[in-house]
Amino acid sequence: MITNENKKLAQWAMDFALKNGCQASRVSLYNGSSSSLEVRNMKIDKLQQASESSLVIHLFVDGRYGSFSTNRIDKKELESFIKNGIDSTRYLAEDKARTLPDASLYYKGGQPDLELYDPKAENVNPDDKVSLAMNTCEEVMGKDDRIISAESSYGDDTSFRYMVASNGFEGESSSSSFSLVASVSIKGEGDARPSSYWYDSTLFYDSLIKKGIGVKALERVIRKLGQKKVASGKYTMIVDNMNSSRLLSPLINAIYGSAIQQKNSFLIDKLDQKIVSDKLVITDTPHLKKSPGARYFDGEGVATKELSVFDAGFLKTYYIDTYSANKMEVQPTISGPSILSLNMGNKDTDALVAATSKGILITGFNGGNSNSTTGDFSYGVEGFLIENGKLTQPISEMNITGNMLTLWSNLLEVGNDPRPSSSWKVPSLAFEEVDFSGL
Repeated sequence: MITNENKKLAQWAMDFALKNGCQASRVSLYNGSSSSLEVRNMKIDKLQQASESSLVIHLFVDGRYGSFSTNRIDKKELESFIKNGIDSTRYLAEDKARTLPDASLYYKGGQPDLELYDPKAENVNPDDKVSLAMNTCEEVMGKDDRIISAESSYGDDTSFRYMVASNGFEGESSSSSFSLVASVSIKGEGDARPSSYWYDSTLFYDSLIKKGIGVKALERVIRKLGQKKVASGKYTMIVDNMNSSRLLSPLINAIYGSAIQQKNSFLIDKLDQKIVSDKLVITDTPHLKKSPGARYFDGEGVATKELSVFDAGFLKTYYIDTYSANKMEVQPTISGPSILSLNMGNKDTDALVAATSKGILITGFNGGNSNSTTGDFSYGVEGFLIENGKLTQPISEMNITGNMLTLWSNLLEVGNDPRPSSSWKVPSLAFEEVDFSGL
C-alpha cells in the first residue's frame, strides 16, 4: 500500500528536482509483493516470495530528458540520487520533443473505484497455495502411462502505484492477480514428445478456477498424439481463443505512434481508411470494472476514454504518446491500449469447427514472425485438420504465410468466447483462404 508518507516523499522528490535545475519532473512510486511456487511430478521444485518498492523519476533538464530508478527510498539518499540524475541528464543530447503531456489531457480524478484489487490478497494461507499447486499436479500424475512429466504452478501478486507530475497530475492505482497453471509432456510415436498446458488467471482469489486445470492440460496433450503434416493448400483457418490474440498483435503494434513516427509500420497514412474486413470492430473500453487492463490514466497520466479502434474494417485511431506526437507535430491520443473488445458473433470454437467443411483449427504457434514494415508474416502452427465439421487429424510442423492486411480482409467470422483473464477480449476467429504449407 502507498502510504500518505510515501506520497509526500514522491512530491518532495519532484519539488527537489525542480529546485535543483529541472524545468519539469514526474515521479512514479511503486510498491508490490508476489509469491510463486512450482511443483514437478508432485514435488515442490521452486518457491519464491518477494516484496519490492521503487521510485522512478523523470527529469526534463534544459531540453534534455533522463529517467532514473532506485529502490533505496530514503530522503537523504534520494538527494544525491536526484542531483546525480540531473547532472547525468545534462550530458545527453538535446531532444525538444521530450515533454510532459499538456495538463489539460490529465486524468482529474473523482471516478469510482475500478475494483482491480482483492482485499484478501495479502491473507491467502501459504498452505492453500501449496495445496492448489499440488492438487493440480495430482490431476495429471498417474492418469496415463505415457506421461513423462507433469508440472503445475501457483502465483499471485499485488501492486500499488502513485504518480505525480510537476504540471498538475496526481493519481494512484492498485491491482492484484492470481494464477494456476498445469503443463504436461507425454511420450508420443517415435521421438515425439508432445506437450501442452492450461491455466486460469483472475484478479480475485475467490474467482480463480481451482479444479480441472490439470485435467484440461492432459486432455489437450493427448489430443496431439499422432500429429503429422497434411497437404499444402488454401484452407479455412480457425484460431482458438488461446491463440487468436497472436494474430491481432501485429495490427495493434502497427498503430503505435512510435512505429508510425519511425516509419516502421504497414499502417502509415491509413487513418479513416477501410483496410480490413467489415467484420472487424474493435473498441478500447478502459473503464470496465473488475477487468484486467482497466485504468483511468496511462503511464503519463493522460486520461483514458472509450476509443473506436476499428469500425467495420476502418482504422479509427492511432495510439500516440506525447513524445511521438511532438515528433510528428500531431495531437496525442493515448500511449497504448487498455482493454480491447471485439464485436462478437454467436459461435464458440466448437461451433466454428462444426460449420467448416474443410479447414484447420490452430491450437498453437511454434515460432515465426510478422514484418512490422510490410505486414508479411510466416508462423509455424499446430492444431487439427477439419473435415466436414469434425476434427480428424492432429497436425504439426506446418506453416502459414501471407500478409496481415490480406489475412484480416479475409476474416470470415468472429467467435463469442474470449478468455476473461486477458485485457484483449479476443475470441476464436475464422479466416478463409489462408496459405498452409505442409506436404
